[in-house]
Amino acid sequence: MKHALLFLALATFTTFTTFTTAADRVVPREGTEWCNIWMPNADKHDLPRVLLIGDSVTQGYGPDVEKQLSGKAYVARLATSRCVGDPVLHAEIAAVLGADTFDVIHFNNGLHGVGPVNEKEYAEFLPQMIAHLRKLAPKAKLIWASSTPSHVNGKFEQLDARNENVKERNRLAAELMAKEGIPVDDLYALMLPHPECCSDGLHYKPEGRAMQGAQVAAEVLKLLPSKAK
Repeated sequence: MKHALLFLALATFTTFTTFTTAADRVVPREGTEWCNIWMPNADKHDLPRVLLIGDSVTQGYGPDVEKQLSGKAYVARLATSRCVGDPVLHAEIAAVLGADTFDVIHFNNGLHGVGPVNEKEYAEFLPQMIAHLRKLAPKAKLIWASSTPSHVNGKFEQLDARNENVKERNRLAAELMAKEGIPVDDLYALMLPHPECCSDGLHYKPEGRAMQGAQVAAEVLKLLPSKAK
């Protein structure tokens, strides 16, 4: 436990000195910030490892991805409220990538920070996240996931005002991923025709999570080492 805490402290210190001073800005915070790390079968080494990075939507479909890839890969996840441009996001990523080696990293960031982090800043900070992943996991294959739609809570057939921010962030991310040679898993397009799968404005019922998990697993499977397919 002491070694884990020391590692996280060092990772946080390194990340803050690298990113906060470079950005020269006050990092906006939400009312409650949170992070959930899940690393099953950490003691086994017979299958490839997959890391899912995202938010509560990722946390929702994570178990379905695990189920879909059972016997083919071990699936870990880092779900967090941190938006790109937050040095703590890089510290959290460093903590997970310092604990194991991953063959595929399926990552997303876009629903948090809408408003305090405008789209111009989002476009500036997203490349930092990619660079950080490539530095800490140079052998991992990367795949980006677009952010899912933002609906009016209680009237899921309607998209709310912040969905325009989501669409613009997805557009900016798609352009960047094309330049970086990173494939895109379009979860926005998958869920847009299925407002009936929403449980609130942003999250999904089990059937929605199952749809997402199946698509994520299928896209990840394309990038796994051939022996795992």
